[in-house]
Amino acid sequence: MVISASLTSSRTSPFLLRGETTLLAKKGLGYFVHPSHIQSLFHPHISFLPMNITPTLFAYYQLCHRKMWLHAHHIRMEHSSDLVYEGKLLHDHAYPQRAERYREIVLDGAKIDYYDPKKKVVHEIKKSDKNEHAHIAQLKYYLYLLEAEGIEGPGGLLEYPSQRKRHQIQLEAEDRERISVQVEKASEILLRDCPGRLPRKNCRKCSYEEFCFAEEVVDI
Repeated sequence: MVISASLTSSRTSPFLLRGETTLLAKKGLGYFVHPSHIQSLFHPHISFLPMNITPTLFAYYQLCHRKMWLHAHHIRMEHSSDLVYEGKLLHDHAYPQRAERYREIVLDGAKIDYYDPKKKVVHEIKKSDKNEHAHIAQLKYYLYLLEAEGIEGPGGLLEYPSQRKRHQIQLEAEDRERISVQVEKASEILLRDCPGRLPRKNCRKCSYEEFCFAEEVVDI
């Protein structure tokens, strides 16, 4: 079985070894790599600089450190996930009438799609509440970043349209402390070797499932 992953090429990343033809084969814009060879794609004598922990990485930290590591190191599987695509459609079309009052803003590499500057509210839409704790953590991280930019008292609105659920989210003192600690821990994980897999029962419907549990590489 061949697993396709979107991976930064050696032309744009100094950390990828050129000539890894037995492990990495380019086909169009994608790459094919067996997960057991992940570490060999990165130069053993180069230490990564501390990475910016984006809200996506922060959410993945809550779910799976391996997924966070892979995403941060430009091994992306979301492009092949129907669930991710459905989630994006939901996010874009669930409340089209609200678009005018919301603004897209970028904070130090973090993009907030829907922000109401008048009410200082971040609006986040999710398909399912299966990973609700990670959704709440991600939204609180948005608020944390807004506060770091000098915006006082921002709030969040987390919605699950298909389940008719919504939560008002506020950032408390204990959240700030926890986020600071978790960002530091996430940064440390990204500087180490790729974390191991979780039990497969925890990985159902994850876009990385087939990648992480691939058994063999088919020569191209």
